[in-house]
Amino acid sequence: MAVRMRKLAVLCYSSSSVGCGNASKKIGWTWGPRLRQHVSKFSSDQNVSRSVTINSDDCGTDYTDFHKWRNGGGFVHKSAQVDPTAIIEIGAVVNPKSVLGPHVHIGPGAVIGPAVVIGGSTKIGYNVALGNCSVGESCIIHFGTCIGQDGFGFYVDEQGNMLKKPQLLSARIGNHVEIGANTCIDRGSWRDTVIGDHSKIDNLVQVGHNVVIGKCCMLCGQVGIAGSVTMGDYVTLGGKVAVRDHVSITSKVRLAANSCVTKDITEPGEYGGFPAVPINEWRRQVATHRWILKKGIR
Repeated sequence: MAVRMRKLAVLCYSSSSVGCGNASKKIGWTWGPRLRQHVSKFSSDQNVSRSVTINSDDCGTDYTDFHKWRNGGGFVHKSAQVDPTAIIEIGAVVNPKSVLGPHVHIGPGAVIGPAVVIGGSTKIGYNVALGNCSVGESCIIHFGTCIGQDGFGFYVDEQGNMLKKPQLLSARIGNHVEIGANTCIDRGSWRDTVIGDHSKIDNLVQVGHNVVIGKCCMLCGQVGIAGSVTMGDYVTLGGKVAVRDHVSITSKVRLAANSCVTKDITEPGEYGGFPAVPINEWRRQVATHRWILKKGIR
């Protein structure tokens, strides 16, 4: 019934005369004759009261608290703190208590969630979603990136039910970080997810909850980092590298493409393979395997 009522309300929506309870006349719903007729019919059919009203609480967010940003045409909540030099383009929304520094640029369709902090001179691309996070200064976040959503954490209780682990902390992005398109960085559960200063992340990268990445790291396309991984500084992960959960990688490590880290790496250097081993050992493994295949040794 609720779905059908919403559809009817859309049909009877009027931009010239609207009223959502005690809300302003700028945004809301109007009860036209067609809608009143169907409300009466549904009320009698469902044995509910004929006195049907809609107020601001029923509408969810009170949209009268948003105003159009003069510099770009997006919408900003009245409780958000936005520097006058910030650009918020059409279709972008800045939610309550967010803070945007000077010269921030928010692209069309981006959503800045409640209490998100964005440092000065940061550029947010089209359709980016930020929530439960902070972003440093002079960062670039490309199209479609999501930061601060819940991590993938579940457990099975004694009755065999699959239950969700609480994901209550934040994601913190450092200064001068660049994040590629359609990358996802989860919020933390027992510690904040952290991306260090000057780190660069390619497209289609997954960073799980509680991951801590040091400064000046590089993550190439399709890298997947499971939860609670700790990485030092100047770490480079080639394309499609996978890192299992709760693994530590020391500083100044380079991993070849398609490698998989299954245990801690404590010494700087180059690694490769599945599981990842020092690069020279991995090359010997590959050479030996090819020699065996060539000789037909069983």
